[in-house]
Formats: sequence, structure tokens, C-alpha cells
Amino acid sequence: MKRGIVLGLVLVVAVIAGFLAFTSPPRLLSHYDRVTGGTAGARQIAEGSRFGGHGQSLDIWAPDPMPAGKLPVVIFWYGGGWAKGDRTSYAFAGRALAREGFLVVIPDYRKVPDVRFPAFLDDGAAAVAWVEKNIAQHGGDPERLAFMGHSAGAYEAVMLALDAKRLTAAGADPANVKAAVGLSGPYDFYPFDKPRSIAAFSQWPRPLETQPIAFARADAPPLLLVTSDGDETVRPKNANNLGAKLRELGAPVEVKNYGPLNHEEVVMALSVPFRKKGPVLADSVAFLRKHLGQ
Repeated sequence: MKRGIVLGLVLVVAVIAGFLAFTSPPRLLSHYDRVTGGTAGARQIAEGSRFGGHGQSLDIWAPDPMPAGKLPVVIFWYGGGWAKGDRTSYAFAGRALAREGFLVVIPDYRKVPDVRFPAFLDDGAAAVAWVEKNIAQHGGDPERLAFMGHSAGAYEAVMLALDAKRLTAAGADPANVKAAVGLSGPYDFYPFDKPRSIAAFSQWPRPLETQPIAFARADAPPLLLVTSDGDETVRPKNANNLGAKLRELGAPVEVKNYGPLNHEEVVMALSVPFRKKGPVLADSVAFLRKHLGQ
């Protein structure tokens, strides 16, 4: 009997280990969020909708029940060092924001080593153009858009908010972008000194064109830049430097520092089980509501 119990436990551990080996931490977090109440008040209304010209796809999350009228739209880009990540693993972020009354779009984008800068940014711009053209049929307001992301996704969100020409080239109207929230994002990281940034950007002949801080402008949409002293992956100087540059130009910007939280904990705080790590969701939602007129 005891031997059977031990063998059973070994099998369970082996199954769990195998599951963990082939499941990303964000995907595990989305599962954990789902079973701890994350699905209440939100539902997925589109899965794998195609956009762009390179096989990209996106998911859409909405409040449940769906309120009357056109909802403000948040486009959320996930992180992963421009080399990994997928939209389905960030369902926890889509649900969290949808529950607060936003229509949330989570697009995929091409990654290193298949592409380098600026291909992943062009994919982000293509997602914005798709949203402006199609989101009304899903209940969203194409004239009230906000960008949001974590880590490399924050780079996408902030760079696209600042580089209006890239949006225009993709067929999107930058005037529809009312705000952007960057969670733990890299905005001032040249010269490239880490493997991920070297792989993604070092081949570009004009490296300053890869830096969001180089696109700071007085008429930028309002930005919320979230950082934390405990982040050793993307140091606070990125948010601090960009915030200082925007303030110098007279652009609307807020910088929030969540103290000891590390790089991963900032985005984990969007989920139900880790919400108490910090008011990341509450502060982001307050900022978005203020500028989207919700």
C-alpha cells in the first residue's frame, strides 16, 4: 500500500514537473488567476483574429456583462525581451482590465531571431490600424484608444505612442491615442549591453532611432511610466530619464515607483492572486479612466 502511494506521488510530481517544463510562467499565472476568481466580470469575445501581413493574431477581452455604448479600448502588449511570449499567456491582464470597463486587445508580434527592429514595432502599428478599422463591431470606440504593456511590451506601447509617423505609415490615426501606460519598460537603453537588446537592435544603422526617449515630444499623449527600485532587469533610470525629458518639453507624464517590487512582480500585480503586491492595476485604471473619459 505504502509503495503504491509513493509511486502515485512520484507520478503526480512527474506530471507537474512536465507541465511546468512546457508552460511559461505567464501562462501558469493566467491559469492561477482563472481558478482564483479572475474570470468574474470579464469574458473573451474574440480569439486569434488575424491582422497584418505576417500571420499575426490578437485576442479581445470585454466586461461581462457588456455595458451599453462604445467602450474605451486598451491595446496591451506583453513582454519577453522581444524574443518570447504569446497573447494567450496574458489572459490575466486582459481579464483584469476588461473587468474595469475597458475593451482589451492583446496582439501577438514577430520576435527575435526571426525578425529584428523595427519589425516587431511595425506589427504593433499594424495592430493599432486593425483596431481602428474593426473594433467598433466588437463594441469598442476607435477614437478612444490607450496603449499599455509590460517590459518589451511597454517598449511597444510607449514607442508607438511617441512615434506618430510609424502609426500613420501603418494606416492608423495617432490622434485616436489618448494615453499610454508603460510597466517596467526600457526607454533609454543605448548603448546596447545585454544579450536581448543586442540581438533585437544592434544591427540597426542608426541606433538612437531605436530609443523611445529620442521620440519624446511636447504634444505626446499622456504617459504613465511605472518602475520599481527592485527591478534589476529594466532599471528605473529608463522611466526616470524619459519622464524627465517629457516634463522638460512640457508633455503630460507621471512616473510611479513601486519600491521593492521586482520586474515580474509589477505585471503579476495585475492578477487576482497577486493584486496585493502593489496598486499597479488601481493606479493604471485611474490614469486610463482620466484620459479616456470613461
